[in-house]
Amino acid sequence: MLTDLRSVLLQIRGVLPLVAALALALVLAACSDDEGPLYVERPVEELYNGALNDLEQGNWQQAAQGFDEVERQHPYSVWATKAQLMAAYSYYQSNKYDDAILAADRFIGLHPGNKDVAYAYYLKAISYYEQIVDVGRDQANTERALQSLEEVVRRFPNSEYARDARLKIDLARDHLAGKDMEIGRFYQKQNLYLAAILRYRSVVESYQTTSHVPEALARLVECYLALGVASEAQTAAAVLGYNYPGSEWYLDSYNLLTGENLYPRIDERSWITQAWDSLF
Repeated sequence: MLTDLRSVLLQIRGVLPLVAALALALVLAACSDDEGPLYVERPVEELYNGALNDLEQGNWQQAAQGFDEVERQHPYSVWATKAQLMAAYSYYQSNKYDDAILAADRFIGLHPGNKDVAYAYYLKAISYYEQIVDVGRDQANTERALQSLEEVVRRFPNSEYARDARLKIDLARDHLAGKDMEIGRFYQKQNLYLAAILRYRSVVESYQTTSHVPEALARLVECYLALGVASEAQTAAAVLGYNYPGSEWYLDSYNLLTGENLYPRIDERSWITQAWDSLF
């Protein structure tokens, strides 16, 4: 349609330029009307309630877009503040975690004193938490989740969100310890004992409340014996026996030591002793 019109205009270019230009404008306007307006402002209550209906029906993505539209069309209304947090929640429910984190961060930045800001911090933290992958892969999101969860506890220690965050902190720390253990085992199998010891030491010093500590101590016994550092091996076994006397890890370590005519014994100069005094 537009191509034919341009051909006609070229033919009559020298005759009626102004009339032709006006006709073109009218046709373009008609075409635009056929496509519909790009922007229609709607009452804020209508936009918000429409997004809320989508949310209640589980249409998470549509709900997020609806709440975003509330803020876009009515940025200075009280509804816009609510819509920011609801958009973050909707993105979280639709597994759009990066969008949820961005929306939560924006709410925190714009409304740090809002009564619902604790929830924004919590929503950001669990958006990272739910992206935690198995220990065989990169743990960047686990570290971010741990930092964000600890921030929730630090800022809002008596809130309901802090109680749940504390549970998730333990799980995130256990996950990070598991990653160190996996890398440590790999190094140990390659006879890279010093590199393995650094990983096991990280577990004992930084993640001492996790389930991986008994194995980390037992692996330290193995690595130190392989290096011929008997005093550290004996100390690791002694700490293991003191804290986990009935575990299979201690029994294996004890048998390993006695096979070398050695016995668990504390060396006060050992880093393991220092970690033991402060952590156990």
